[in-house]
Amino acid sequence: VLCAALEEELPRARTAGDVIKRGYDGELDEWRDVASGASDWLEAYLAKVRAETGLSKIRTGYNKIYGYYLEVSKTALASVPSNFIRKQTLVNAERFVTEEIGVFEEKMRSAGDEIARREEALYDALVARTLEQVGDIQRLGDILATLDVLASLAEVAAEKRYIRPGLNEGHDLSVLNGRHPVVEDVLAGAAFVPNTLRLVHSGKRIAILTGPNMAGKSTYLRMAALLVLMAQMGGFIPAEAAEIGLCDHIFTRIGARDDLAAGNSTFMVEMIETANILHNVTDRSLVILDEVGRGTSTYDGMSIAWAVLEYLADGLPVRPKVLFATHYHELSCLEERFPQIENLSMAVKEDKGTVHFLHQVVKGSADRSYGIEVARLAGIPRPVLNRAFDLLQRFESEDRTENFPKEPVKGGEERQLALFDSERHGLVEELASLDPDGLTPFRALELLYKLHEKSREVLRSENIPSP
Repeated sequence: VLCAALEEELPRARTAGDVIKRGYDGELDEWRDVASGASDWLEAYLAKVRAETGLSKIRTGYNKIYGYYLEVSKTALASVPSNFIRKQTLVNAERFVTEEIGVFEEKMRSAGDEIARREEALYDALVARTLEQVGDIQRLGDILATLDVLASLAEVAAEKRYIRPGLNEGHDLSVLNGRHPVVEDVLAGAAFVPNTLRLVHSGKRIAILTGPNMAGKSTYLRMAALLVLMAQMGGFIPAEAAEIGLCDHIFTRIGARDDLAAGNSTFMVEMIETANILHNVTDRSLVILDEVGRGTSTYDGMSIAWAVLEYLADGLPVRPKVLFATHYHELSCLEERFPQIENLSMAVKEDKGTVHFLHQVVKGSADRSYGIEVARLAGIPRPVLNRAFDLLQRFESEDRTENFPKEPVKGGEERQLALFDSERHGLVEELASLDPDGLTPFRALELLYKLHEKSREVLRSENIPSP
């Protein structure tokens, strides 16, 4: 009914007209014929007047003030019949109306009003009929939307050589030569380098990925998340083969952004998102962490990244699958300390002082970040690059990890507290800032209770019984 009643291209507003198709309603078509036949009627009427009066040069016209009229030159006024009614005098002509023109003009005016009235009535009737079937229409819309999605997935899968992944109730994640579906599509003819991904629940379930910027770390992380998502939504994926254990969450901490409206810095946003992951991760979760700790100083950031990895490795009662990209190469030593951690890196080829990023994930950790080479590609001035290289050699000559723990931290031992001890230090600072001589007895007692309660909270957080 809607297809038969409504025009293919509808106006923005119903009052603009041309909503109902011609042929749907006879009455509307008649009024439209009247409105569209104005030129034909005027031509026929003018021919009739010319024949009856002999005024060969008489013509018709229209303006907003007088409406339709007949115009006769001054030289032919003697031949004007008595039924002509003068409406306007010009320098060289006179304008007249007749009873027939008056009837015609009223009919034209009525036609416009009748068209608008009839279209409104027909449209309202269509709306009422549609609302009676709204449930069926919505169900039809859902079915068509599902068909549209499935057809689109099938079309893309056929065009891009996607494969059907295997889904199972296990926990492992294995993808052979997977490809990022979006990056592959925008490479404009260049070949996408596929990479294999394997995370084993009872084995190497945490991968630390190191390598230079622009080498493809973030693409690899995003590829993993997208392929799992596509597989579990029922789609084919860009890979040669895949076996995917069902995931209940895909947790991601990727990118750098602040939240000025809430007063949160980039680092605060990063820590809030990381905290959410650590509090909610499950045995079936896939965790994607990209450069955790980069929003603060080097040692603070590396310490946090180190502690997060330790916590994910053996500080939880669950064993999530984790991809952890970082520029802190010092974290690669965790592979020796935790059997569930594996080092991966982005392959790089050096040739005559030039670095080529191969975008290939290989086993082992990267020994350099090639940040200066990336800066050169970006156009940083040569003096700046030379100075950066000198400073890099000086910094690399220092042992930056001598103060880090040499053995893995046991589950029951202190972790973050051993590095920062911030809560104890805060109590000491608060005590040191007090002026005992300036306190009233009541204020002193109030502060004593407050510090006593804070001390008990610190002991509880360390699992130490309060006295």
